[in-house]
Amino acid sequence: MTASAPDPSDAPHIPVLLGPILSQCAPIAGTWLDGTFGAGGYGRALLDAGAETLIGVDQDPLALDMAAEWAAEYGPRLRLVAGNFEQLDTLAGAPLDGVVLDLGVSSMQLDLAERGFSFLRDGPLDMRMSQEGPSAADLVAEAEEGVLADILFHLGEERAARRIAKAIVAARQVAPITRTSELAEIVSGCLPRPKPGQSHPATRSFQALRIAVNDELGALVRGLEAAERALRPEGWLAVVTFHSIEDRIVKRFLTQASGGGGRANRYAPETAEIAPRFRLSPRKAIAPDATELAANPRARSARLRLARRTEVEARPADYTGLGLPRFYSLTETP
Repeated sequence: MTASAPDPSDAPHIPVLLGPILSQCAPIAGTWLDGTFGAGGYGRALLDAGAETLIGVDQDPLALDMAAEWAAEYGPRLRLVAGNFEQLDTLAGAPLDGVVLDLGVSSMQLDLAERGFSFLRDGPLDMRMSQEGPSAADLVAEAEEGVLADILFHLGEERAARRIAKAIVAARQVAPITRTSELAEIVSGCLPRPKPGQSHPATRSFQALRIAVNDELGALVRGLEAAERALRPEGWLAVVTFHSIEDRIVKRFLTQASGGGGRANRYAPETAEIAPRFRLSPRKAIAPDATELAANPRARSARLRLARRTEVEARPADYTGLGLPRFYSLTETP
């Protein structure tokens, strides 16, 4: 008997660092926006904790289709919106009391081979969260070797970036690379066999290509700015990241916005003091505790940063100070 494809709605989806969000931001009230709605774990919890309205935003059509099956439980308190969180202020249409962003790829997307995110499941080399625009297969087929190397190095922190890029170009000259298993094999052939407990050799390369295909870092910066514009005074911003590149950008954005940018070094010229648009609360990132890690090992690299909006008028971020890699996406850097 042939096993049917897994139904994503049947898989467990555990929102990461949800407990600290609910406890730190208590009492939960007013209108909140979940900019990466996914399976709805954060959204449901915020509604159950006291949010009067939850706006669920996601660029993945599958996420909204799945949510439509249970959204009626919350009636008009839950509003689902198709779109990218980089436009969350426009999508919300009104001031917000809280914004939560859970960055990166979801378990739901990883578990579906046909979405092309996973090197452990053979599927089309896609990786598009919105299911629109150029795919990972297009990027691998068309990008110059130097561009591929930069993407792998800067977005995946892959030390063997140039070796892998060279292998990809050589392989595509023989035949198009259209499957996740094909790319994973090419990457694995460039790296030593992993020791027990080490991650799969293709982990960093798949991460880099996914970030590039979806312009995730550009969307992150624009989304943080949009959240700043949308939040009321005392409104909460909660951002969960899963790798150091994202966390560095969020940390630097909030450092700038909280007035803690300072000088790059003691010889740099002094800059005018900027009134803080956010207050960090707490000042440092929150990591999962032992109990959460035991229940959800995928949370091991997660970090949560929280901040509250002040009454100071929103302003654009200083992109040069955010640590954005030069080569990171298929679209123009903001």
